[in-house]
Amino acid sequence: MENLALIESFSEFKDDKFIDRVTLMAILEEVFRNTLKKKFGSDDNFDIIINPDKGDLEIWRNRVVVDDGMVEDENEEISLSEARKIEPDFEVGEDVSEEVKLIDLGRRSILALRQNLVAKIQEHDNTTIYKQFKDLEGELFTAEVHHIRHKAIILLDDEGNEIILPKDRQIPSDFFRKGDNVRGVIESVELKGSKPTIIMSRTSPKFLEQLFFQEIPEVFDGLITIKKAVRIPGEKAKVAVDSYDDRIDPVGACVGMKGSRIHGIVRELGNENIDVINWTNNKQLLVTRALSPAKVSSVKLNDENMTAQVYLKPEEVSKAIGRSGHNIRLAGQLTGYEIDVFREGVEEDVELTEFSDEIDAWIIQEFKKIGLDTARSVLELDIEDLIKRTDLEEETVREVVRILKSEFEE
Repeated sequence: MENLALIESFSEFKDDKFIDRVTLMAILEEVFRNTLKKKFGSDDNFDIIINPDKGDLEIWRNRVVVDDGMVEDENEEISLSEARKIEPDFEVGEDVSEEVKLIDLGRRSILALRQNLVAKIQEHDNTTIYKQFKDLEGELFTAEVHHIRHKAIILLDDEGNEIILPKDRQIPSDFFRKGDNVRGVIESVELKGSKPTIIMSRTSPKFLEQLFFQEIPEVFDGLITIKKAVRIPGEKAKVAVDSYDDRIDPVGACVGMKGSRIHGIVRELGNENIDVINWTNNKQLLVTRALSPAKVSSVKLNDENMTAQVYLKPEEVSKAIGRSGHNIRLAGQLTGYEIDVFREGVEEDVELTEFSDEIDAWIIQEFKKIGLDTARSVLELDIEDLIKRTDLEEETVREVVRILKSEFEE
């Protein structure tokens, strides 16, 4: 029973879900041949016969008979007297096949062989898992919370594969307990060493797109196309949709009666506010729609530097900018234009950059982040509102307001 350890190895791996019979036999032969090379210096003259179903194997060493005292390579040659111990009628020059018992390899070799076998099978499994999940990148996936860490949640799928949901890929309002099912998209799969690292994301725009595929039948069937989706996770999202069938209203089909269809998506995303707009190849119209719910009066585009000057009535400006500048930021991401807001009917205004000798550039940038590019756009908002939106210190905001007001004093 010297091959007992190998029988145990075969029975352990022959039902492996990731490995087929042919691959298993190839791995087993590779492991045995590596062991033979270490033991005898070469494996070229060995035949290996494996039956993984029974956990059985035979190893045969082939050598040439030479005269006694003429053996130069004990691995490939055997003396006549030794050959005749196997069969008495052997002659010089004939080939001798002799079975090598596992016990002849030595206990240490057998132990190393088994360890190498386990490592090779694991390496094969990891490669298979990597390829399997690589094909799922960008796809919706569900797994169960197994362990909660400070910087990530560890998930397990039905096959026991480990999936990582990092903290920065979680929606701010996400809260999970052990055993909860979590949905997200497979964002990336990498081989670190020989082990695949699978990253899930709930903040990716792809997650929003995949939820549309799952929840909206017309999107799943290809009748409605998602042209682009952008998000500020947990806060606001904009999705541009199109249909090649004039009989279908893409926005109405996605939103549903009184928001019935999109409600499940909003709930999954932690009550993220989702604007669905009709896609158009008319860039001016697309910018206008992207700034919804604000009503835009006119748009001037500069395609060379990808900027858009948008003119609105004063009461529409705050809608275009949105809370914390979310609306204008997402509109810019959706259209690809850097959007500057101007108040219609205001005769005199000054770009904030004109005050760079009095106001630091980083402070101006903080205002621009929330869509405030001109002096009047800043002055039309309360100081408390400016502090909340920009996260600037009250003293800094008051000083900026003072400088801007002095520009318009007669």
